[in-house]
Amino acid sequence: MSEQSTVLQYADINPAELAGLLGLFQLEICIAGETEEIPGSYWGDEEAGLIKSRLYLRTDTPVHSILHEACHYICMDSERRDLLDTNAGADDAEENAVCYLQILLARNLSSISEERLYSDMDAWGYSFRLGSAQAWFEQDANDARNWLLKKGLIDKNNRPKLRLR
Repeated sequence: MSEQSTVLQYADINPAELAGLLGLFQLEICIAGETEEIPGSYWGDEEAGLIKSRLYLRTDTPVHSILHEACHYICMDSERRDLLDTNAGADDAEENAVCYLQILLARNLSSISEERLYSDMDAWGYSFRLGSAQAWFEQDANDARNWLLKKGLIDKNNRPKLRLR
């Protein structure tokens, strides 16, 4: 892990593994320079950005941010995906599904554990009624899971179907 970060960053993981996973969803990773503003970043700073099928990041972009934005792309319908530029425009139900799916996708990356993702989500400030990402995922996320099931993005065993909505 980078000495200056409190959360796992892109520079800390296997980039080929991440690119392979996100490539299954037709997402292209585009790396911005160390001091460049990240195109399509809703939050600014080091947070990942989305413009159409391009996921923009820097080496200091948090992995949770990369997965979150990728999951927005996966969860949105094709009409929104075609017009996507910075703001994913999700409603609350979809936003919860995005958070749930990013946890499931992290299971496919050897360089980040589920526990680390929970910790990084909490450190960034994701807000869940039960006080932590892990408590929410384990005890209070049935609505998010059901949304993903209904949209055909996960199977009944909580495995991502590796396809777009």
